[in-house]
Amino acid sequence: MNKVVIFGVGLIGGSFALALKKAGAVRQVVGVGRSAASMARALELGIIDSIGVTGEPSLAAALHGADLVLLAAPVAQTAAILATIAPHLAAGAIVTDAGSTKSDVVAAARQALGDKVAQFVPGHPIAGRETNGPDAAIDHLYIGKKVVLTALAENSEADIERVAAAWRACGALIHRLTPEEHDKVFAAVSHLPHLLAYALVDDVANKPHADLLFQYAASGFRDFTRIAGSSPEMWRDISLANQPALLAELDAYMAQLTQLRAHLAAHDGAALERVYSNAQHARHQWITAIEAAEAPQSPDKAG
Repeated sequence: MNKVVIFGVGLIGGSFALALKKAGAVRQVVGVGRSAASMARALELGIIDSIGVTGEPSLAAALHGADLVLLAAPVAQTAAILATIAPHLAAGAIVTDAGSTKSDVVAAARQALGDKVAQFVPGHPIAGRETNGPDAAIDHLYIGKKVVLTALAENSEADIERVAAAWRACGALIHRLTPEEHDKVFAAVSHLPHLLAYALVDDVANKPHADLLFQYAASGFRDFTRIAGSSPEMWRDISLANQPALLAELDAYMAQLTQLRAHLAAHDGAALERVYSNAQHARHQWITAIEAAEAPQSPDKAG
């Protein structure tokens, strides 16, 4: 690719840029963002080659000649960004995103892009850390990790492949889901765990003896709550964007907790052990499967 434009050059967008550069897959990367300090830092770190400005006519210049545009900003900003770039989007440019929700993003794209919606190929890289900003970006974040493309009926296979090829250059494995399938899956295995981690740390922090509790919190607490170190703004947006599916998963989890509480109140050790054993077995199977799926030699999989 000759030119890639990235909105948001923190962990996700910055790592995408660094990986493409490392692979020799792009000549020029332009970064666009809300924070002048973050953009300057991304330029200083060599993540981007130039800074694009959102105002007219600078944005038109930033997008001119772009092969690919990646939206790696919080999902609540997607609609506004798409509306801003729509007038300047040339016929040959493809837009994709890295948002953790997809149905709302697709709806926003249809409204903002209109007859240009065929140029938007929704995506979601399944990789991340609890750190943020340009300094968090690394060139190997996506190696062996899944990227889910939730292609639209309007997308051509050639355009889908252009996005897939960019992610493959970063070392990622391409999967395909519909937007609706994506949101239901990630409500269960990503969005709910983040909600639970934030809730637990917030609960402990609000207790009158929080200092004492945190003093004795060890590896189990650290591992369970690691993702509560993620961006509150980003996860606020994700939670609200995927509200219906997340509420359904939260209700199911609350029912499970109610059942566990009943077992505990009844001193029913056998019932507790059955739940724990089933969970242990399922987790062992998952770890084995995920390690095999993320091996570098694994082929792309269509889901």
